[in-house]
Amino acid sequence: MWEFIGELWAFMKERKKFWLLPIILVLILFGSLIVLTQGSVVAPLIYTLF
Repeated sequence: MWEFIGELWAFMKERKKFWLLPIILVLILFGSLIVLTQGSVVAPLIYTLF
């Protein structure tokens, strides 16, 4: 996993694609939010926000 992150960072640094970083962070945030709230008590609150 760390190798993939290192290669992704090297790609962004070499190609000057730093605009990809916020997109990747938002996708990771939403993905972890979905995984963590699946079947929990917080799920109805999250569903009302979106």
